[in-house]
Amino acid sequence: MCTAAHTLIRHFTLVTNSPPSKTKAIHSACALQSRRTAALLCSTLQQSRGNKLRALMSDHRTVKLTMLMLLALLVISHGVGNISCSTVPENSTDMLALLDFKAVITNDPSGSLSSWNTSIHYCKWRGVTCNTKNHGRVTALRLYNQGLSGSISPSVGNLTFLHTLDLSTNQFSGQIPHLNNLQKMQILNLSYNSLDGVIPDTLTNCSNLKQLHLYHNLLNGAIPREIGLLKNLVFFALNNNNLTGTIPPSLGNITHIKEFYLQVNHLKGTIPDELGHFSNISMLGLGGNMLSGTIPLSLFNLSLLQVLELRTNQLRGSLPSNMGDRFSNLQKLLLGENWLKGRIPDSLGNATTLKQLVLQTNNFTGQIPSSFGKLSSLSELDLGSNMLEAKDSESWEFLHALENCSALRVLALSNNQLQGVIPNSVGNLTANLQYLFLGGNKLSGTVPSSIGKLAGLIYLTLDGNSLIGSIDGWIRNLKNLQYLYLSENNLSGPIPPIIGNLTQLARLLLDNNGFEGPIPSSFG
Repeated sequence: MCTAAHTLIRHFTLVTNSPPSKTKAIHSACALQSRRTAALLCSTLQQSRGNKLRALMSDHRTVKLTMLMLLALLVISHGVGNISCSTVPENSTDMLALLDFKAVITNDPSGSLSSWNTSIHYCKWRGVTCNTKNHGRVTALRLYNQGLSGSISPSVGNLTFLHTLDLSTNQFSGQIPHLNNLQKMQILNLSYNSLDGVIPDTLTNCSNLKQLHLYHNLLNGAIPREIGLLKNLVFFALNNNNLTGTIPPSLGNITHIKEFYLQVNHLKGTIPDELGHFSNISMLGLGGNMLSGTIPLSLFNLSLLQVLELRTNQLRGSLPSNMGDRFSNLQKLLLGENWLKGRIPDSLGNATTLKQLVLQTNNFTGQIPSSFGKLSSLSELDLGSNMLEAKDSESWEFLHALENCSALRVLALSNNQLQGVIPNSVGNLTANLQYLFLGGNKLSGTVPSSIGKLAGLIYLTLDGNSLIGSIDGWIRNLKNLQYLYLSENNLSGPIPPIIGNLTQLARLLLDNNGFEGPIPSSFG
């Protein structure tokens, strides 16, 4: 229906007191399709506003003449269909759903919804995308990072042609509404809000869903096992919530999944063996929970895996001796803060794409594999807080091998069973090394002067050992140091005034040693 035409009809009826038969004629004329007539009709309406409308009402004869002329023009046009003053189709259901959504917004600091009013077509509202081929149905609602507060109206579930709903990085609170009517939806992103309550199992009706982003909220309760029915999912992220219970084995049915994140929740129980069905997965994150038991062997067969993140759980057992042979694409292996034991597999040196290897705070024993020298892309090697040994030239061979790791930035070996003198080869490590942690071992002898060649060091810890001698010879070259921990050793001699030239230094620990003499004024 043409809004302008019907406005004119109302004016005609009010001013002329026309009988229903005449207004019915104009209604019929409005069914005729003519662009020329529609344009003239809209133009006439605009000219009739304001003062001209008042003049029109003051002269009944003029009004009648004007209306009859317009009626004649409509009849002469002989068009078919509806006269339309707008080229954008409308759908009242979608418009009302959007207005309901706006009605429960309590704060809109950036004025994101200021355009959401009936004077503007809803398809032109900020964040709204329509498809004109589907009669103006809303296909996307994107209002991420707008600072919006309030709840999410259940009316969003009436936008049945919606493909994308992105309300991430706002301050929405309350529960996730039932969205089971959104069967065309492919992307649901509600991350980085303050949503609470349980995850509605009605999400499983969104059978075309490919991406589910619910991370960084306050969601609680169990993960609905019905989510395993969403077999088109490729991205699944519920991390950083308050979810409890176990990981449903049914999630293993989502065989197309590529990224799967559940870390930083309160999940218990074992890791389901069914997750080994994720043959296309590249990112698997389960860290920061209370998961127990052993790591399923099926996970070590995921050859496309790039990131395996199982940190900060209660996982037990040992690692398969051939695990490195299976991970041809692995870039990050993060297993720290568990109860894993046994030897670190030599085969990890065959996972040549590894960039980050973090096994700290476990119960690993034996030697550090010299095969790590084959990891030319390795940037972080963290083996701290284990029971790893090095007491002779053979067991210290790994340090020489790491000279080949030119990308190495972090080497963390603190709190192990490393013994004896620090090899001079430590100075042959890459000049790109920034973090060297050797504290809390059983190191003895003097600190090798070659360590002064590591001019890129920012953080150096040698505390909690049995080191002796002076520190003057090597410390002067480490001009980028910000943290230097030398406490709880047997170091002696004066405190070198040259330390005052380390102008980036933020923390210096020299306590519990045999230093003597004055505190250098250069510390000022």
